[in-house]
Amino acid sequence: MAEQNLDGLLIASPENMYYLTGLDHWGFFAAHILAVPRDGEMILIARAMEEITVRNQVGNAAFYGHADHEEVSDYVLKAMADLAFRDGRVALEERCLFLTSRNASLIKQGAPRAEWHDGSGLVDQLRLVKSPLEMDYTRRAAVATDAGTLAAIEAIGNGATDYEVAGECQRAMCLAGSEYPGFGPFVRPTSRLGEEHTTWRGETFRNGDAVFLELGASYRKYQAPMGRLVYVGSAPSGVERTVEMAIDAMNAIAAAIVPGSRAGDAYAAWREVARAGGLNGYERHHCGYLVGIGFPPSWTGGSMVTGLAPNSELEMQVGMSYHLHSWFTDTDCVDYFISNTGMLTENGCEILTARTPQTLQVR
Repeated sequence: MAEQNLDGLLIASPENMYYLTGLDHWGFFAAHILAVPRDGEMILIARAMEEITVRNQVGNAAFYGHADHEEVSDYVLKAMADLAFRDGRVALEERCLFLTSRNASLIKQGAPRAEWHDGSGLVDQLRLVKSPLEMDYTRRAAVATDAGTLAAIEAIGNGATDYEVAGECQRAMCLAGSEYPGFGPFVRPTSRLGEEHTTWRGETFRNGDAVFLELGASYRKYQAPMGRLVYVGSAPSGVERTVEMAIDAMNAIAAAIVPGSRAGDAYAAWREVARAGGLNGYERHHCGYLVGIGFPPSWTGGSMVTGLAPNSELEMQVGMSYHLHSWFTDTDCVDYFISNTGMLTENGCEILTARTPQTLQVR
């Protein structure tokens, strides 16, 4: 804030509020705003009924609670005045799922002398590199993710329902120490393989199906996603080629992620394996993205996806964690994909979800 000469910052994303205050609950469905001055104590504005939770969890911010018939913007403006930045240079997290246009407009209209700026990404950038404690939380989440994936694979078979698979998956994750995840788990059959964000809905798996699994456990809100494609009964002829390519590409992605490298280097490494395998024209929007704190409805850390995308110049740093994708579906080869949580340490990119085999799974 000092570098950008900001007097105040208004934060609306649950992930950033959790990072700065430790507030961990499901009350974020209603508007929360954290008013952050350049110096001094913060003020958290939310529904008055959240006071006990805030008092129990938050030790570094005052609480302004509003009744349900009152406007949250009025309390935000009061906080800005009390913190002496209502007429200053103020940044608002405009790129946030949890900030409605109505609330943003009322806040800005109520402070016409303020110089408004977009504060999106200011806190998010700080969260990209994890502390040793955050890295430990991510590792603990990955243990539960592996447990959930292994249980899901075990539950798949001819005649099994996606309810059973999802149930066993979630049971195993919880028993392994997972809290509620930010996303998923996603469980779907061949007929809906290409539906990026749909999950179980009462279907029965039959021999010949490919079952898509993508899930992530959570520990202290730190997410560790992974995915596998599992065939029921038998796998199509030629799948071994795609399996080998997916594993080789995953290894190439991990090898390319070293301190000081760029996100685009990881994508180039994945693409090179695809081209060597004959998929010369195959491209994806990324081969993974950074993960960390996540509240529903996402494990990507908020409203933005920081991808390992083509030509990205984002510098890789020790402490970053990733959902790495080696994804070959709807191509000229048989469908197969794997994904893992990786973490960059001083020794390179470590795959945290390593208990679950990457090799072909037929149930």
